[in-house]
Amino acid sequence: MPHFTIEGSANLKGRVDFKDLCEAVHKAILDSGLFEVGAVRVRAFLSEAYAIADLDDRNSFLDMSFRIGAGRTAEEKKRVGEAIMAAVKNRLSDLFSEPHFALSLEVREIDPVLSWKDNAMHARLRSKA
Repeated sequence: MPHFTIEGSANLKGRVDFKDLCEAVHKAILDSGLFEVGAVRVRAFLSEAYAIADLDDRNSFLDMSFRIGAGRTAEEKKRVGEAIMAAVKNRLSDLFSEPHFALSLEVREIDPVLSWKDNAMHARLRSKA
């Protein structure tokens, strides 16, 4: 963990550099010092079918979900959430210049009893450190 998912409206294609956005989020997550490099996953998906607010075709959204393992304080979760939000808003400032964009982020802690994982990358990356 952590897993970061960006879901957005398809009308953002060509307006947002999603690779750059994913890398900016990845950097913000690692810069927090709370997660190992081998654990971070960031991905983006665009929804072709959506209905937003008053159905104006210019309306668009990005909904971000950050799922993390247990063990961080509320203050740590808030700090990394704020850093991610700032990085994303910095990359998307032009979308806020018009009244048709919505951005959201939710940080959720994964129940360790109901989560299974196996990661072959950790050994390789830890040996580099």
